[in-house]
Amino acid sequence: MMKPLAVPLLALSLFTVTFAVNLQAPLYETYAAGSGRGAMAVTIGFAAYVAGLMPTLVLLGGLSDRVGRRGPIALALCIGGVATGILVLWPGWSSLVVARVLLGVGTALATTAGTAYMAEIMGEARAGRAALVVTSATSLGFGGGALATGISLGVQGATLLPASYVALFLAVPGLVLGVLALPRVDRPRAVSPLRLPVFARGTWVYGVAMALAWSTTGMVIAVVPLELGARGLGGWGGLVIFLAIFIGFLCQPLARRMGHGRALALGFVCVPLGFAVLLWGVWLGLLWPVLAGACITSAASYGFTYLAALAEVSRAAPEERARAVAGLFVYAYVGFALPVMASGALAERVGLPEAMAGFAMAQAAATLITALLWVRQAGIRRFSYPRWRRPLPWR
Repeated sequence: MMKPLAVPLLALSLFTVTFAVNLQAPLYETYAAGSGRGAMAVTIGFAAYVAGLMPTLVLLGGLSDRVGRRGPIALALCIGGVATGILVLWPGWSSLVVARVLLGVGTALATTAGTAYMAEIMGEARAGRAALVVTSATSLGFGGGALATGISLGVQGATLLPASYVALFLAVPGLVLGVLALPRVDRPRAVSPLRLPVFARGTWVYGVAMALAWSTTGMVIAVVPLELGARGLGGWGGLVIFLAIFIGFLCQPLARRMGHGRALALGFVCVPLGFAVLLWGVWLGLLWPVLAGACITSAASYGFTYLAALAEVSRAAPEERARAVAGLFVYAYVGFALPVMASGALAERVGLPEAMAGFAMAQAAATLITALLWVRQAGIRRFSYPRWRRPLPWR
């Protein structure tokens, strides 16, 4: 296969893997209710994704260094199809947990191998642009799955086999064959198949920023739709999830031109601001602030922060790119899952709006502390400047 065709095919494959991840999001409440379970069960089902993803990142994040890039990506596509098939054949909360675990495994395999493979296909000199292609494809996938199911349910009515599921089943076989036909530009190495993540030196702030940003996305995907449903706005859940990711995709070209430091700084501002606007809308039962807040958090989570973090980590560890990306996603998915589960447990005691308010306060405090540590560290590191002339980290 020619390299000009390899880039769009690889991007489409990464899109499809992540498309499957949130495909079932508009049906979370349906699966939980069918099994007689409440908000805590929904958040557990959502967070089960990380139970599959985290061990795969930690133990197999560098697997593609040994076996090549194509196999893990093809396997991830198959896993997405199988996980969705489980939900069709045995719909319910238990099946949701199993499917989400499998989807986590697939995402970990595809994102680590795919990020390294895209840079190898496009060339080391275009590693920054390769990171942009990967973040764009995966952002569209994460948001597109939820939107596709939301639209399918709107057109078809209540069903446990929406057209979006069928589209995934049709796409997977052809993409698997296409991935296996991609050019072998990588050079597998005789290394252990069990390889721990690499946490590239000096990139801790990007990892923590990813954790904070994606904790917001996790809340929007898993918790916000529950409260919208309780206020008679449940039909908008798919759109909210889509906006919470898609707007970030639109902001990625701007983030690339801004530079990594400035993009990260803007992300620190937008994450708590966006969730505060969204929370205000949820509290008052107003749709437009919910949509606006989802857009603001999306710009930070999947736009400025995601692209800056992925590009910086890829640049910092070019010889161990797959493992370094695994290290970044360890940060990201700890943030993605734990606050959601904590909020679900708290919601069982005090209610969803109060749990979301508690999350908002904790998130704002953690963001402020991280930003201050980042600025202080940059000032200490550049001690040769007079105090009033030290360059800030985003300059």
